[in-house]
Amino acid sequence: MKKICLSLVLLLVALSVWADGKEPKSYRLYGVAFYNLENLFDTVHDYGKNDYEYLPSGTMKWGKMKYEAKLKNISKVLSELCVDKHPAGPAVIGLSEVENHHVLDDLLKQPALKNRGYKYVNYPGVDRRGVECAFLYNPRSFKLESSMIVPYYYKYDDPSMPDPGLGFYVDGQGCVKAHEELRGDTTYITRGFLVMNGLLAGERTVFIVNHWPSRGAGSFARERAGYQVRCLKDALMKQYPDAKIIIMGDMNDDPADKSMTKSLGCLRRMKDVKKTTDLFNPWYDMLYKVGRVTLLYDGRWNLFDQIVFTGNLLGSDRSTLKFYRNEIFMRDYLFQQEGRYKGAPLRTHAGGVWLNGYSDHLPVYIYLIKEVK
Repeated sequence: MKKICLSLVLLLVALSVWADGKEPKSYRLYGVAFYNLENLFDTVHDYGKNDYEYLPSGTMKWGKMKYEAKLKNISKVLSELCVDKHPAGPAVIGLSEVENHHVLDDLLKQPALKNRGYKYVNYPGVDRRGVECAFLYNPRSFKLESSMIVPYYYKYDDPSMPDPGLGFYVDGQGCVKAHEELRGDTTYITRGFLVMNGLLAGERTVFIVNHWPSRGAGSFARERAGYQVRCLKDALMKQYPDAKIIIMGDMNDDPADKSMTKSLGCLRRMKDVKKTTDLFNPWYDMLYKVGRVTLLYDGRWNLFDQIVFTGNLLGSDRSTLKFYRNEIFMRDYLFQQEGRYKGAPLRTHAGGVWLNGYSDHLPVYIYLIKEVK
């Protein structure tokens, strides 16, 4: 029976297309998703972290019942991503606002996810609240070879200290390495850039998961993040000239903001992408032409959650991985159905009231496509 089910899954995943009487070509889709989980905390204090509001004695009264409800809700959403075109769900999922390994272990044990076979990458970080990035991957689709966390860095408080550069360096063999620790930046200590290198559909692919500084930090802090990630992308392309690089995350900025266009260097039109190292942003038109968004921030609709990628994922030659389409995951249960914020994403808490919701963000995803030979 298991063999029959597996055969059906493989049959559903492959797309067959007839062209002018020629032999049919089959294609396989690979989902790449991102979701800001909005404060996925456990109920235990992490030493050195300001997680006190998410404790049983904290302002959120974050006990076992609320924590288990949050896990159930988030696992439901993750289990439904991309299944309309791939029954096994996304090949990889970037996450933000994850406290630690323990919450990821508990999340993947949820009934909705436990049979998916996901593994994860997550590093203890320097974010004061303890909300870090994580990366889920299905090893049947993505073969992880290495990972690192590149620290976000804005400036040193002590001008006598040497410039640390961009949070990474290139060693004598031309390999990109993360600085183990950066001291002196006490103004903008926040989560770093999570980097995974491996093979997706047999092709070199590098993922960078981001959660850039909040709107409270000012645009310059996110512009710095965009510049760092752009330099990181360029360095990785020198190390792996044929790599596809996919940058995803909650950027805390819209596609047309300076951090995305100038600092990171994203292009909004496919025809403007001339080099494999150029970055294309498919979310520009999603926001400004289609009018779809991922969150309501300070009374305004935004699309902060984005997945951008290098130009070698564009084109019509599907003998190698290519971009197919991008979507925002929208289901009725993810939205408030009544009240002042009707139509906004249904959060876990709002105004100190527990809503038993999901997140203040909506998930986003892209499909990549490749011919099956």
